[in-house]
Amino acid sequence: MLGSATLAARLARFAVSTPQENLQCPARAIVHLSMIDFIAVARAGVDEPVARITREMVLADEGREDASLFGSEVRVPARAAALANGAAGHALDYDDTHFAYVGHPSTVIMPVTLALAQTTGAKASALYDAALIGLEGASRVGAWLGRAHYQLGFHSTASAGSFGAAMSASRLLGLNEAQTTHAISLVASRASGLKSQFGTMGKPYHAGMAASNGIEVALLAKAGFISRSSALDGEQGFAETHAGEYNDAAFEGMGETFIFEDVQHKFHACCHGLHACLEALGRIIADGGAVPDQIEMMSVSTNSRFMRVCNIASPTTGLEAKFSFRLAMALAVLGYDTAALDTYTDEICSVPSVVGLRDMVVVNVDDTLAETESVVTVRDKSGVQKTVRYDLNDLLPLAEKQARIAAKSASLIGDAAAQHLWDNVMAEQTLPIL
Repeated sequence: MLGSATLAARLARFAVSTPQENLQCPARAIVHLSMIDFIAVARAGVDEPVARITREMVLADEGREDASLFGSEVRVPARAAALANGAAGHALDYDDTHFAYVGHPSTVIMPVTLALAQTTGAKASALYDAALIGLEGASRVGAWLGRAHYQLGFHSTASAGSFGAAMSASRLLGLNEAQTTHAISLVASRASGLKSQFGTMGKPYHAGMAASNGIEVALLAKAGFISRSSALDGEQGFAETHAGEYNDAAFEGMGETFIFEDVQHKFHACCHGLHACLEALGRIIADGGAVPDQIEMMSVSTNSRFMRVCNIASPTTGLEAKFSFRLAMALAVLGYDTAALDTYTDEICSVPSVVGLRDMVVVNVDDTLAETESVVTVRDKSGVQKTVRYDLNDLLPLAEKQARIAAKSASLIGDAAAQHLWDNVMAEQTLPIL
């Protein structure tokens, strides 16, 4: 266990007592990129059914005109904005992933900070302070709960994310440590989300749910609401009842180092389980080792975790195409843009050249590989074979990551809007416009 202080109290101290100068660190540059990525992805996903339905629900409720919504000029209460904006941000499943957290941090935390910064009139710098606090908190709680929590069926984006959301909200609302401890403890009763919802609107709804949870409990705590401090790590607490691993190492150096910095942004508009494979294949293609009419065989080796996630052998719909090693590799070799949303269509699944290459792909299980790794081999008809291993945890240099985020946002929302968003976030002078 974590000593005499409860985990909620430790998280609360980090959330509201970490000085601003400690948050001016290299991880803040990644927060900027994640904010740009979140807003671009959410704008692009604003007309998805889950985004539209959730937005229409909160608009119908009316109420205080505090915070902005993607896809509407009408302002709504902060809790409602966080719910709808979180769902929009995850509607396309094109947002960032943290593999220690086993979840998508920004689509939970950014809606909280954007809504409450507008509501409270906070400066942009305070928004990014709170964002880093929540992103870091969610990442560490997710790592503390561990793989067992996720493997049992809990969606860590929503469960661990709710704690980070409460931390961000508490900081922006000016709560003290005691109030924040109550907020974090109370959200243990709200944190939820089941993997059984994957493949439905329920999955992106989870992100909005977690964001809304964080604001709700912080508002209650500010008003004097009391909860049990040991609700995370105590008897019958969240970890005990939700298969938490109590991985106390997850909190080493909290406030001094930032594990959020290891977050992975999606640069292909498909399941993140395919990304290491596509990056490895991209290097072979760039080296001239994957000429379509000369290929005899392609293979990918990956961790067994992905066999039931993104190994649809013969997809027939655009959605299934996003979860198919074989089809994604064929698309990449044929020059289709795997980063473009409109690449993944029902029609693409039956194009003869795509199907022909798809059927040359062999998918192998190799549990010596980490979940973030893939090994790709391409052999041509003359017997020449090229193999590349790629690990998403081999972090890109900041400049390369910046360039790829800039290109991604431009492809999603257009060059002019992407440049305006970039300039706004990087300057930290005014709040981003949704």
